[in-house]
Amino acid sequence: MTPNRVEIIHDDCDIIVINKPTGISVTADRSGAENIIDVLSRQMGVGGLRLVHRLDKDTSGVMVIARNKDAQSRLSRVFAKRTVRKTYIALVKGPVTRHSRMIPDRKRGKAAVTHYRMLADFGVYSLLDVQPETGRTHQIRAHLAWANLPLAIDPLYGSQRPLLLSEIKPNYLHKRDKEESPLIERLTLHAYELQIPTGEDAMTVYRASLDKKFAAMLKMLAKHNPRGIEAFGDPEDLTRILSVQAI
Repeated sequence: MTPNRVEIIHDDCDIIVINKPTGISVTADRSGAENIIDVLSRQMGVGGLRLVHRLDKDTSGVMVIARNKDAQSRLSRVFAKRTVRKTYIALVKGPVTRHSRMIPDRKRGKAAVTHYRMLADFGVYSLLDVQPETGRTHQIRAHLAWANLPLAIDPLYGSQRPLLLSEIKPNYLHKRDKEESPLIERLTLHAYELQIPTGEDAMTVYRASLDKKFAAMLKMLAKHNPRGIEAFGDPEDLTRILSVQAI
């Protein structure tokens, strides 16, 4: 279902930075539903918007859209040079070492590199800070699965089963006459931050807040895991993530 409005993080004469909702494709797909350019053009009453980079349909988070051809060309070159720093928040299944780097085998002549760092160890689940160095299709999702750390919910590379509060809350009591509502049932991956070069040694930083279900899920995991807030390497990270600050 298309949301009523897309959150605008920044808007000027050259770019619009948005918090893309989950479930909206960035290009036309077989469903025939509006893509993100259609939705944003209708919402803002403008035309000529252009893609600069992509997010998977079911990935939410920060995304930059060009208002004109010159801005698109300039930003596309910056992305192609890999000088844009991207940070994602990912909830995965499995134990994680605190500092790791994944470099899967080269496929079809193209190397792909993803860096990740553990933010919290919830036991069955872990919260990661993920930074892709390259930008292949489904790169983060495929690399995490390759490392035996699939996203907690990922119909393509892992499980499509929703996350339930009864799975993480001890002594959870469920009403027998009602089916339990999932904590979250979407892809557990969020594009949290973009750092875009704006001059010599200068970066402009844009961050996107988590949607309500993703945020509620993190709060419940932090509250009901065996170690509580100590599951985080830095307990302040939860506050930073939920208040859209640097982590």
